[in-house]
Amino acid sequence: MIDLYTAATPNGHKVSIALEELGLPYRAHALSFERKEQKAPSFLEINPNGRIPAIVDRDEGDFAVFESGAILVYLAEKTGRLLPADAKGRSVAMQWLMFQMGGVGPMQGQANVFYRYFPETLQPAIDRYQHETRRLYEVLDSRLALVQYLAGDYGIADIATFPWVRLYDWAGVSVEGLVHLQRWLAAIEARPAVQRGLQVPRRQEAAETVVKSAQSMLIR
Repeated sequence: MIDLYTAATPNGHKVSIALEELGLPYRAHALSFERKEQKAPSFLEINPNGRIPAIVDRDEGDFAVFESGAILVYLAEKTGRLLPADAKGRSVAMQWLMFQMGGVGPMQGQANVFYRYFPETLQPAIDRYQHETRRLYEVLDSRLALVQYLAGDYGIADIATFPWVRLYDWAGVSVEGLVHLQRWLAAIEARPAVQRGLQVPRRQEAAETVVKSAQSMLIR
């Protein structure tokens, strides 16, 4: 059993999608940012950085893993799925995973902040991050003109990138003309496991507090 500490964000959805795709048993614990549950001392025992997502693998001695990319790699290696076994194939998958972790996520995240949340309208900042996000989308589109999925076969690079790109409109970024990227988005969106993963955590369910959840790990 895996305990998933998460919230309804692109990074959180990466891991719930992967868990659904892999069919691994897990329990989702929704953290409230408003109540700053991700900063609770007991959660910091799991993730010292105080961010979601994080997992605790109960079957491996309550082994904790944080950082969404590291969690995806851990789950893929645990199951032998969603990551090529050969060195070159694995390298390609890791390159595109790092492209998301170091590029798409940070740039689109900043586009979100300045376009949607910043108290002042700083148009140069908005333009800078929206334009860079669009450029990264164009890189993805060029790659997807050659292959069906980012690493050839569907895997963790796609799972990492999809939850961000699907929210292009929220960041004020267009995908017009990026036909290969649009095809890829539609194909992944249609996967039943992806649809289930996007519903985690369920908004209608009362979220357990992270203190209670994390304490249960520490006393086992």
